[in-house]
Amino acid sequence: MQRVMFVCKKNSARSQMAEGFAKTLGKGKIEVISSGLEASQVRPEAIATMKEIGIDITNQHSKPLSDFKAEDFDVVISLCGCGVNLPTDWVLREVFEDWQLDDPAEQPEIFPRVRDQIKERVTKLIESLKEEATPVG
Repeated sequence: MQRVMFVCKKNSARSQMAEGFAKTLGKGKIEVISSGLEASQVRPEAIATMKEIGIDITNQHSKPLSDFKAEDFDVVISLCGCGVNLPTDWVLREVFEDWQLDDPAEQPEIFPRVRDQIKERVTKLIESLKEEATPVG
């Protein structure tokens, strides 16, 4: 089972929503966690926005990237354009993508739009990982 790390600046909104989607949509297919370049708190707007579509992330917590080792993950996704600030080991994993999504913490009215963008990208990510895991022939 592939292990996925979602990374953001503070692990307070985008990466938390991505973790929530991936745990729900990729259940039994991938292992998922999120972290930030620094830890903070999960924003109540992120919790409320996910709750609107039936995904509960109230038990998720903000964690610093420094609590984890890059070699423990197959896939690393940066959600904020912070990939350039990640230690090299993280960007050299089997799959690294930098989605560069707008920060809803600075514009709370865009939480639903960013949530929907994250859902679309997480869905595609999970599909691509399934395809890679399927034996050829």
